[in-house]
Order: sequence, then structure tokens, then C-alpha cells
Amino acid sequence: MEHADFNQSLLDFLTHSPTPWHATRQMTARLDAAGFTELDEKDEWQLEQGRGYYVVRNGSSLVAFQTGRKPALESGVRMVGAHTDSPCLKVKPNPELRRKGYFQVGVEVYGGVLLNPWFDRDLSLAGRVTYRDADGEVRDALVDFARPVAFIPSLAIHLDREANSNRSVNAQTDLPPVLMQVGEEDATRFQDLVRNQMLVQSPELKVDKLLGYELNFYDCQPAALIGLNQDFVASARLDNLLSCHIGLQALIDTSGDQPALLVCNDHEEVGSMSAEGAHGPFLASVLDRWVGAQARSRVIARSMMVSADNAHGVHPNFADKHDENHGPLLNKGPVIKVNHNQRYATNSRSAALYRHISEELGLPSQTFVVRSDMGCGSTIGPVTAGNLGITTLDIGVPQWGMHSIREMAGVADGHNLYRVLREFLQWPQVNG
Repeated sequence: MEHADFNQSLLDFLTHSPTPWHATRQMTARLDAAGFTELDEKDEWQLEQGRGYYVVRNGSSLVAFQTGRKPALESGVRMVGAHTDSPCLKVKPNPELRRKGYFQVGVEVYGGVLLNPWFDRDLSLAGRVTYRDADGEVRDALVDFARPVAFIPSLAIHLDREANSNRSVNAQTDLPPVLMQVGEEDATRFQDLVRNQMLVQSPELKVDKLLGYELNFYDCQPAALIGLNQDFVASARLDNLLSCHIGLQALIDTSGDQPALLVCNDHEEVGSMSAEGAHGPFLASVLDRWVGAQARSRVIARSMMVSADNAHGVHPNFADKHDENHGPLLNKGPVIKVNHNQRYATNSRSAALYRHISEELGLPSQTFVVRSDMGCGSTIGPVTAGNLGITTLDIGVPQWGMHSIREMAGVADGHNLYRVLREFLQWPQVNG
């Protein structure tokens, strides 16, 4: 895929993926179009060599794989991992708040959200709803209001003179978004608003009663190329849907000769401990059913995982927040992430293979190490490495504004990482 086509595909993917469920649906649609076959975890699998398959868990996590024309037991599996979730504001189960004639909803902070940028934005609402239909069946549906329906207004500086020097955010009291004005006798329930949207969006649904929901607010501004020379891509959820898009496109475009796999887990931003998170059994279960539980350890010994999760690009206004020799620049190449305390799973061997492939393609790469006097984030890399015992590389596209409501990356880096990962997924030997 050429540079311009890659970035246009990325913008479309980001804009239409306001939640992990929507992102997973976007990925499955692209896999279907590429000829992959969906598998159901409840069924017996009959897998064939040289075919592509995918399986979804919880609607928000996905494993897709090419069985390859060579047996996995002989050549191992080339794996790429990413995550579908991003920090956000999720609606509470009983969210209704009525204050001074305004209808608001209570929200719970999901993950390490940078909260201040959420104020004064046009917000919409999306996610998954579980309901009982007219026939008494319990079903799931995705909902997306797809227009501005809420706003979190800032307090005027006249009423908060220290706003520019000492502003803190109370997640309980400061964040409930305003949805509308209501009268004193108003009895509107949030569930009724969601049900109405479901029927507007999908009139064919026979919704008898809403039984539960997982909904989050998101910024309505679509993803875009920005800058005088369009050097940057700006969007919500670049961390880590950018990596999901890169890994998906690399898997679809690989030759299919070698066994190759993409895993996109939910819940990375809150520790990965869930049935569909990287700490859970999803990936191991798929591998056992593909290569066999008895053979899995032998396959893993010949395999390698690339954990793709965005990196901290050096901010020109805060350059001192980086180690002076490890400040990645946007549009100067993907970033190999190193932490000897194992917050990243990179070792010299996994980094060497990436650098070798990248140099063979004539592409740049960079290295990130956090300052020795600062804490280090983490990824699904160490989790997957620890669970499977697989050689792992942590790498990512450098970005600004990580965990903000709108983030920024360079237009060249995503395509460069895609090119290397596409080659990695068909590389003759990755660990042997």
C-alpha cells in the first residue's frame, strides 16, 4: 500500500472507530474483504494451510492469522500485537444528574486520561448496548450518536483566576457532561435516550428493554492531516488504533508464505487483566487450537512478537522531559522502546532483527529510553512475553499528546512501520 493510500485508509479507520467495538468491527470488515474466514470459539475449527482466519472475543478483541504455506512447527509464527482501547470517559450505570435545569450524566474515568483537554469539546456518545428483543432474546448492538450531543464547559477565568497556573480536575464533580436543558418535572432516563438512538440508527431492531450498556464519550472532530505541509496526522485514539491499523494492513498485505498473526487486545489501558485482555487466555487459546497445545512451546521457541504501541516523541516545548540521547522525532522513523526493568520487552536480539529488516528496506528507526529519574509506561509486550515465553520487541510510532482527547503523529512514521512489519510477517527466520 502506497503512502497516500495508507494515510487515507488510516483517517477513515480512526474516524469510524470511536470505541473498541467499532474498531473491531472495522477490522473484521477489512479482513472479510481480504478473504479471511471468521471462526467462532464455540465451534470446532478445521484449518487449512495457506488460508487466513480471524476470531473475535467480546466484540472488542481480535486475533487474525495466516496459517502460511509452511508448517508453524518448522518456521514459527511471526506475531504483531496492539490494543483497541484508549483512555476516555465512560457513562456510569445510573448516570442521571439534574442540576439547575440541566440534564447531565455521571462518567467514570477509564485509563490514564489527560483530563483538561476534554473541556469545551463537541462530544458524541458510542459503544455497545445489550438488550432484550420482542422475542425475548438477549442481543448486543453497537450504537453511535454520531453527532455532538454533549459538552463539558470550562469555568470562566473570571470565576477561577488561577485557572492558568493551578488548575486541577475533580473527576467526580467537574466532568459530568451537559446533554440538554430540562424542566422541573422532567423524568428523562438515560436509557430512554440510548434506546431512541438505537431505533433511529437501526429501525429494524425490536428493542423491548435495555439490559446494560458500555458507552463512552468521544470527540466529534474527525481525524485529519494537518500542518502547513500536512506533516502530521491528528486524531483521537491514535494510541493505539494507529498500531491496530498498521498491524492489520501488514497482515493483509503479507505474502502468506509464513505463519503470521495479529492480536489486538482490549483493556490495555487498565492493566490487561480480563478475558479479552493481554493478561487473559485469548491468544494462548487461539494458538493451542491452531498449532496444538503439545506443540505450542516448540512453535513459540521459533517465533517472535512485535508489540506495536505508540512512543513519546520529544516535545519541542518540553525537550528536557527526555533523555538527551533518546528523544524520538516525529517523521524520523518508528521507535524501538527499551527498558531494562522490563516495562518494555525489547532485548538486543529482537531489536537487532527489526533494525536489520528496516535497514534492508532503507528505512529509518529510532530508540527511546525514559529518563532515569522518571517512571516508565508499559505495553502488552511484557505481558505477552511473560505469558507465552516469546521473544518480543516493543516498538511504536512517536506521537505528541498521548492520552489526550486529540493526539498527533507524523504522516511518514506509520507507513514506515507498516512496511517493516509487512516484511517481518514474511521473514524467513525470526528466532532460531
